[in-house]
Amino acid sequence: MLKTKRTALPSPGLVSHNVAHSLTILIGLGFAAGLSAYLIAGLAGIVTVAIVLVALTLAAPRVPAETLMRLYSARLVPLDDSQLSSLVDVLAWRAGLVQRPDLYLIPSMTLHAFAAGTPARPAIAISEGLVRRLSLRELAGVLAHETSHIRNGDLWIMGLADLATRVLHGLAYLAIALAAYNAVAYLRGFEQIAWTAIAILYLTPAAINLLQLALSRAREYEADRLAAALTGDPVGLASALRRVETYTGHFWEDLTPPVPARRVPQPSLLRTHPPADQRVARLLDPTHLPAADPLVITERPMVSLVGMGPASLRPRYRWLGLWY
Repeated sequence: MLKTKRTALPSPGLVSHNVAHSLTILIGLGFAAGLSAYLIAGLAGIVTVAIVLVALTLAAPRVPAETLMRLYSARLVPLDDSQLSSLVDVLAWRAGLVQRPDLYLIPSMTLHAFAAGTPARPAIAISEGLVRRLSLRELAGVLAHETSHIRNGDLWIMGLADLATRVLHGLAYLAIALAAYNAVAYLRGFEQIAWTAIAILYLTPAAINLLQLALSRAREYEADRLAAALTGDPVGLASALRRVETYTGHFWEDLTPPVPARRVPQPSLLRTHPPADQRVARLLDPTHLPAADPLVITERPMVSLVGMGPASLRPRYRWLGLWY
């Protein structure tokens, strides 16, 4: 792998786009949750929702990457001359990052890849499933895409979206519990909670995910564009996107409230992203991409980095929407 020229800085418009995206998520979440809280608890419910939103806004940029990685039982990949570690070194250098991202491996056969942390301490996580199912060329495209998110200043909005997702899953489970309470209350003649509020709570995750799908296009296309510039190989990322979509399913599965049997992991490479075929088409269109020197990648046999067999890596649904 060769170190060549660094890529151009992202445009200032991306910062304003992220701010608008963040405000839209907070307003949408606040409206849906606030309406439900008002129907259930009146003014006290609205105050509670406001406190939660303020806490989300303050916590999003301060959550250490190590905290999120512990939720996924991820292991830190050591700084050595291994294929993946060297690849992260080169991509961070090409992107001009101040701090090299720590690389974590999630012991799961689901296809996870995401960036987390802060600009001063960024991190990238990939799953064992990606390592086993993608070639090194395709992995380079995935790592470059996540490096691009760090380079473009997307960590804050991605952290906010992830925290909002956890809260939304909690609301959906709360709605299920309230529906069960209403069933018991009906049988015993007790006062019931408004079914409208329960329905709003349960459908809010799908509504917010639709908002993210609509608002994330520009950010994801830009991350793809910069990833192609970092590797000089748009075909590698395009091939990875096709392979990931084959294993993870369709975008509408991301819109459903929490269901233990659902196939799509969270966060995944395709979560709240434009359709893979549109991303592939743009990657293969040279008019959308800057000229870049390609990385020289030598494929070598990839071995398990966690020392577990496939049976122990079978993905399972966990509390608050985690899959690994």
